[in-house]
Amino acid sequence: MAREPRPDFLLIGAPKAGTSALHLALASHPDVFVTTPKEPKFWLCEGAPPPHWGGPGDRHSQREWIWRAEEYADLFRPAPADAIRGESTPFYLWHRGAQRRIADALPGVRLVAVVRDPIDRAYSNWMHLWSDGLEPEADFETAFGLEEARVAAGHAPFWRYRDLGLYGEQLRDLVKLVDPARILVVRYRDIVDRPAETVDRACRFLGIREGLVTTIPRDNSRPYVAPGWRPRLLGPVVRAGARAGQFAPPQAWRRASVPVVAQLQTRDALRPSLSAEQRARLLPAFADDVRLLTEITGEDFSDWLSTRDRGSFAQRSTVRAPVSAPR
Repeated sequence: MAREPRPDFLLIGAPKAGTSALHLALASHPDVFVTTPKEPKFWLCEGAPPPHWGGPGDRHSQREWIWRAEEYADLFRPAPADAIRGESTPFYLWHRGAQRRIADALPGVRLVAVVRDPIDRAYSNWMHLWSDGLEPEADFETAFGLEEARVAAGHAPFWRYRDLGLYGEQLRDLVKLVDPARILVVRYRDIVDRPAETVDRACRFLGIREGLVTTIPRDNSRPYVAPGWRPRLLGPVVRAGARAGQFAPPQAWRRASVPVVAQLQTRDALRPSLSAEQRARLLPAFADDVRLLTEITGEDFSDWLSTRDRGSFAQRSTVRAPVSAPR
């Protein structure tokens, strides 16, 4: 009997926490089928197009969202009959409407949430947008403090540097809708430090063979863009192009933006670490939620309450034994 064309598992979050790296690792498993595109964002919608977000590049990118049920089902039709099927949209964990729709429509689905130190996650989130020329604010802490105003102005979810990292609140609401036995919480540090073991843990959770994927590819990190003439000159060009891109097919702006973004991103610039003082100023935004996450999962996340910077994928990979893992 033919199966319904729908997912057996979802990687639900969080953005900039290693979800893309785990997705690529699972995609290489012979028992797994994943969708193209990787992030359809279907469960963020409710049978209608996404809202007209107003941040730089938002309206361009939302043209790629898949919101029609039949188009979403089509993503899973090519799956082999015996494959476990999945997709990865890292905003599902944060979005309460998506949580509800997933719980109602997919009663047997398995959910994987990848979580990362919320300050590091927010910094990486800002770095992503800054290095792509979309974030106009060169100072991370200043951009972090603009979240409320940006939400009021209609910026898309990816601009929520703080809210996307409140995993305790997100999981507290999710476990009210979904049996906790169908939720796997994976730590970013385990993806970095123990890639093969972490993939096998995900495979056990999904009910597929272990030991077949021993590495995790690099994630989608960007080169650091140092403040200076490049972002001052090229950033407005990128943002103007992204606004114009809403009137063209998404692939057209992506092709046109490649040479501009390449000029913006310089490979020799070193990403600065957050200082202990910076982390101390940001910790109050997350401290209560970290304690809530510990309470909900039964796992100790108190290391996130320190002011020690843990660095990027690339920085962390240089201080451990060489393995093929995301950087």
